Amino acid sequence: MIPDLPLPFLFSLFIIFFHLAESKPSLTATPTTLPASGATVNLRWSGIPSPSDLDFLAIYSPPTSPHDNFIGYLFLSQSATWRTGSGNLSLPLVDLRSNYSFRIFSWTRAEINPKRQDHDHNPLPVTRHLLAFSEEVSFAPHRGPQQIHLAFVGAHGKEEDMRVMYITRDPRETYVRYGEREDKLDGIAVARVERYEREHMCDAPANTSVGWRDPGFIHDAVLIGLKKGQRYYYKVGNDNGGWSATQSFVSRNSDSDETIAFLFGDMGTAVPYNTFLRTQDESISTMKWILRDVEALGDTPAFVSHIGDISYARGYSWLWDHFFAQIEPVASQVAYHVCIGNHEYDWPLQPWKPDWASYGKDGGGECGVPYSLRFNMPGNSSELTGNAAAPPTRNLYYSFDMGAVHFVYISTETNFVPGSKQYDFLKHDLESVNRSKTPFVVVQGHRPMYTTSHENRDAALRGKMLEHLEPLLVNNNVTLALWGHVHRYERFCPLNNFTCGVNAGHNAGDKKGYTVHIVIGMAGQDWQPVWEPRPDHPDDPIFPQPKWSLYRGGEFGYTRLVATKQKLVLSYVGNHDGEVHDQLEILASGEVVSGDGGCSIADANSKAGNVIVESTLSWYVKGGSVLLLGAFMGYVFGYVTSARKKSEVPESNWTPVKTEET
Repeated sequence: MIPDLPLPFLFSLFIIFFHLAESKPSLTATPTTLPASGATVNLRWSGIPSPSDLDFLAIYSPPTSPHDNFIGYLFLSQSATWRTGSGNLSLPLVDLRSNYSFRIFSWTRAEINPKRQDHDHNPLPVTRHLLAFSEEVSFAPHRGPQQIHLAFVGAHGKEEDMRVMYITRDPRETYVRYGEREDKLDGIAVARVERYEREHMCDAPANTSVGWRDPGFIHDAVLIGLKKGQRYYYKVGNDNGGWSATQSFVSRNSDSDETIAFLFGDMGTAVPYNTFLRTQDESISTMKWILRDVEALGDTPAFVSHIGDISYARGYSWLWDHFFAQIEPVASQVAYHVCIGNHEYDWPLQPWKPDWASYGKDGGGECGVPYSLRFNMPGNSSELTGNAAAPPTRNLYYSFDMGAVHFVYISTETNFVPGSKQYDFLKHDLESVNRSKTPFVVVQGHRPMYTTSHENRDAALRGKMLEHLEPLLVNNNVTLALWGHVHRYERFCPLNNFTCGVNAGHNAGDKKGYTVHIVIGMAGQDWQPVWEPRPDHPDDPIFPQPKWSLYRGGEFGYTRLVATKQKLVLSYVGNHDGEVHDQLEILASGEVVSGDGGCSIADANSKAGNVIVESTLSWYVKGGSVLLLGAFMGYVFGYVTSARKKSEVPESNWTPVKTEET
């Protein structure tokens, strides 16, 4: 029997319970179903007792992950109203093929562990005091595959064939439907499927519960029977999991001598939260400006060349997902080619570790496995991996023709000395180039043969490259050698053993050959080495520029290569303004001439006697119609402009387009 209680007493109980419910911390996420990868979730909280600037919101995927296994976090103090115990934050989410959840923790300064830091030397949060957690957030079903990217095929296919790769949640068979008209995709290609597992990783963090996440299933299809230089429309998927949006690309044209490429190294990716590693905000701008250039091309084929240090995931697998989501607007339209860098591959367990090399732990225990399976480059190069359970490392060295240029990719992380498979490949490849078809040869690798940065750790390795690889370059008239690893732009004179020549290739009256070297590792990674100081004053911040280093740049950006059989033009485009900061022009004869600051691809090639793009498709499209300054990749959270440094201009017949980075 329930006793009769006075009305005032019942009212008091109601007020007490109301305040208790009101003060209990709560966290809500809306919407709980996102329409697409990159869509934004709004996170709202209230009732946080005694708010602290160390209170944080941790991000989880899968949603059942242990507290310490977050993929990232945001401090509640990023909300303007955090001091009231309430607030909200918005966060774009990349589809990791599992749901998300969010949890709020309190954290005190007494709990800061100075030994537990992230890559940027900030203390990592402690997850002891859970205050609130959200419901799960999922993605709408039947949206089709993610992370679409293209590549040229190898010698076993035709030059105009195109490879299409993408990721799904399950291993069911998928297809690529393609055709010359968007409303008539009557071609079909079946994709093969593969994946890698946690036991394939070499070491921590890649094989731990903190770093490992399910990578999904990697699908790989080749589109055959394509016409040369033709735009094709395509979509990927199946009726069960859904189809992607329709994309398009222009096939290679072996009958044309036009060449257009966008080249850089060391880009990485950006994430909208704090995580265990420092990520690369500048990568957003690099992709934004390249997308502008690609959209301006019309029906002219082109490709991207990313020469090592690809995603900088370093064992935290969700960063690979962010990277592929970030490049998809470009990589779904033009082929995206790569070579391996230290941050994909290096680990003490790897089989080739000469005592003169500075190979360390830069790969985060991945040992090249995600790189090897997520990309499929031409050729069949491979080396055994340090983990016997892992598949061989692939995509190490290969070559292909694009218009008037023969492009060669090498690995500076695996054996390149005489007697190795790679050395034999490079020697045979360079000796076999048909210079009447491709008068220009461009070799690309990650670690530079030449640099004036203060990179003492690689001095011995560079010495071996000079000893074993430079003779192959200069004896075979390699026009241009492009390198990454150093996160700056640096252009050299035509070089042979630190001696400047006048022209690329063999100079008249000179038995020596010369190759122009350029370091292009400025696409995103913002760890900046200093330039090499004076030998007798190693601790003074004075960095003389040797006469063989003709242009140094601290601006983030990329390079744009345009060539015909008459001339090759390489332009250094800066991220803060999208304009050309330096330009190199090489004639088919090997003569090196200075740039004049032209920004139009049509202008550059009309000088070579062959206009390849209408002037209306200038890189600087009037009206800003393709600048794409709005939402890029579902989230654009700004980009960092680099410190501006006055260029040192040596006495030379090479004239930089700009003598000051402004």
